[in-house]
Amino acid sequence: MKILLEFQALRSIWNLKSFYRLFHQDHKVFASLNLSNYEAINRCEQEVPEYFNFASDVLDQWSQVEKEGKRPSNPALWWINGQGTEVRWSFEELGSLSRKAANVLTDPCGLQKGDRVILILPRIPEWWLLNVACMRTGIIFIPGTIQLTAKDIFYRLQASKAKCIITNDVLAPTVDTIVSKCQFLKTKLIVSENSRDGWLNFSELFKAAPAVHDCIKTKSQDPMTVFFTSGTTGSPKMAEHSHSSLGLGFALCGRYWMDLSPSDIIWNMSDTGWVKAALGSVFAPWLRGTCVFVHAMPQFEPKVFLNTLCTYPITTLCSAPTAYRMLVQQDLRSYKFKSLRHCLTGGEPLNPEVFAQWKSQTGLDIYEGYGQTEVGIISANLKGMKVKPGSMGRPTAPYDVQIIDESCNILPPGEEGDIAIKIDSKQPFCFFSQYIDEPGKTATTVRGDFYITGDRGTMDEDGYLWFVGRSDDVIISAGYRIGPFEIESALIEHPAVVESAVVSSPDPIRGEVVKAFVVLSSSFTLCNPEKLIQELQDHVKKATAPYKYPRKMEFVNQLPKTITGKIRRNELRNKEWGRI
Repeated sequence: MKILLEFQALRSIWNLKSFYRLFHQDHKVFASLNLSNYEAINRCEQEVPEYFNFASDVLDQWSQVEKEGKRPSNPALWWINGQGTEVRWSFEELGSLSRKAANVLTDPCGLQKGDRVILILPRIPEWWLLNVACMRTGIIFIPGTIQLTAKDIFYRLQASKAKCIITNDVLAPTVDTIVSKCQFLKTKLIVSENSRDGWLNFSELFKAAPAVHDCIKTKSQDPMTVFFTSGTTGSPKMAEHSHSSLGLGFALCGRYWMDLSPSDIIWNMSDTGWVKAALGSVFAPWLRGTCVFVHAMPQFEPKVFLNTLCTYPITTLCSAPTAYRMLVQQDLRSYKFKSLRHCLTGGEPLNPEVFAQWKSQTGLDIYEGYGQTEVGIISANLKGMKVKPGSMGRPTAPYDVQIIDESCNILPPGEEGDIAIKIDSKQPFCFFSQYIDEPGKTATTVRGDFYITGDRGTMDEDGYLWFVGRSDDVIISAGYRIGPFEIESALIEHPAVVESAVVSSPDPIRGEVVKAFVVLSSSFTLCNPEKLIQELQDHVKKATAPYKYPRKMEFVNQLPKTITGKIRRNELRNKEWGRI
């Protein structure tokens, strides 16, 4: 960070007032980047080009627009830490700095096109820098949340066969506890001002790296990134995306759902480990030439959040429904947002009452979108469209979304079924490529002529989608996807537990939370239930990522006697939600 701040100091520093005035001018420069072609590709009106690289074909084009004076050198990235430190990079600066970072990856780190890298960093500028550096080099980057435990990291390193891991000095000691068992790992790169034995130091290498780098030529379908996504059973799957599926696939989303232009500043609160960060903090906004605003904020603090909206000229906000649920508990009328005009949400259903409270106190609608790691945005309430509170909006191009039954029959309006995407002889270019090393699971996503999302819903007569629930056991809490098998596996490792079943449970803030029904060993005497619950929760936090721990727990004599864990969980979940 220090070396990046030193670079920042070399620039002329604009005061906030002049910056705000300059930044909100209207600059019609989209034609220079062939954005109309990108949008036509999304509508399936043009073929996907054989070669595409987001760094050279989008970011470097915006840099050229700046050099030609067709667009002022406004920030592509505006980062603050809430303690007075800021970083502001134009597209030209982002290009120069990312070339230096690319040289770090290819020279001292010894990485080349096709190698996989695990990238686990919080919201710091280097995360964005290294994303772009990987694109320039053809290195496949695999984001991870900073909440991952040693067990999680070990699994990801082994499953992905990553040759390099990049993290900070907080997680480096955790990595060192498992590195001896990782036979594929060749390089450890730490983003820190402090050196660490056995690790290359990014700051030192970056300072010495040349700023000249030729972006590697990548085919549109070459793999670009991999996201680990939780499923019903087993460990998380590796969903692979290509350079075009993410780099081009959000062109229409950025324009019509997010309503972005070069005059906008978007603040997306997603964790850097999730695909929503790629959508809202990289690809969609930078396709539109929009400034990405970032607050380091390690923990969500409603008052800090609201004061930031009052201090900075943020025009577009994207956050999970959980954040809005917490925000509407504040006195929103006492805050005067500087520039906010458009609010977005996704990752979990938004309660209609939260929508109404936000609208009544701020005068702003919340535009909900619905998507998946595998296929991006599926439906959304688009800007200018009538918003139906509680709905996920209408299907977005290029998807033909239908509600179908088990036999792939399209169901009439109002009837519940599987939310599915119609596919032709080949899947849309914006789909994920595969679950790596799991062709069977990749194949199960298709039924007849439909991609099956795994979600249940209805469609009304106006074509709006309404979420009912998951058709599998995945729990979506505060926007995090949590597989029950991981928690059940962690619980059974504790000597007091003989069996458990994990389901979702309703929660007013997070929408739903993890609840564990636990059968204790006959040799264990329960004296203090509260103490044991805390002990089991702490155990799960250590065994897997802390956000997965069961916030609710109930001790039972026995679990429902069913053939499979899925049927058992379904019975318990229905009781928990009052459905039976």
